[in-house]
Amino acid sequence: MYESNDRVAKITLNRPERLNAINETMPEDIASAFGHASNDDSVHVVVLTGAGRGFCGGYDLKAFAEKPGANPGIQDMPWDAMIDYNFMNRCTQNFMSIWRCNKPVIARINGDAVAGGSDIALCCDIIIMNETARIGYPPSRVWGCPTTAMWVYRLGLEKAKFMLFTGDLIPGRKAEEIGLVFQSVPLKELDDTVLQLTERIMGVPKNQLMMMKMMVNQAYENMGLASSQTIAMLFDGIARHSPEGVQFKQRAQEVGFKQAVAERDSGEPIPGSRN
Repeated sequence: MYESNDRVAKITLNRPERLNAINETMPEDIASAFGHASNDDSVHVVVLTGAGRGFCGGYDLKAFAEKPGANPGIQDMPWDAMIDYNFMNRCTQNFMSIWRCNKPVIARINGDAVAGGSDIALCCDIIIMNETARIGYPPSRVWGCPTTAMWVYRLGLEKAKFMLFTGDLIPGRKAEEIGLVFQSVPLKELDDTVLQLTERIMGVPKNQLMMMKMMVNQAYENMGLASSQTIAMLFDGIARHSPEGVQFKQRAQEVGFKQAVAERDSGEPIPGSRN
């Protein structure tokens, strides 16, 4: 959902009944909205948020994991890695429309930003987060790899490895402490905090904002961001088609996605793991 007023565009992920989980059309919808914001001459700054009580719960894996047989998230064996790569590349490049948007983008993280939802959030320029909302990438335990690859660029080597080796979700307070997000505040203060920041930015000429964003982003492009994303997208497909990935989908079909995730994220050895 896109709205614009007084130099500020607001883009809202709008599937509140599914905690704004990513379905097959949302990545293109995001790209379209940010393309519009880039071309909207009245806009100086963009705010991205989620409808309802969540920011984004990641890909709608309940649909992908519980549904028997092949779907866009998993193929019958033997699987074609390039078909999977093309699918994930389209999604990732659509999310990267946030990174490429020529206007500053502030993420207003009202609720949990999980898995693919963290991919989206971490493409934003500045993140203001509800201090009790959670962020993380649990599928790094089984069935995923963060395709925008932003964790290492935002956190550095050791903290990124901690987040991805554990798959832990951390609250906004902790995310601010480790430098993953710019600021965390109580939910009741979130709107005012975001408003203060947008009001500080919106008076700056658009050309200056564009130059500053391009200059900083280029430093990360030069570090090899695109190469990191290429391997991340390939690994994401492998993770869903590894022996453990196939077992996870079978378990989700048997007991439901919620129970399969609870088992995966319990801290106990991964069910069905041969490693």
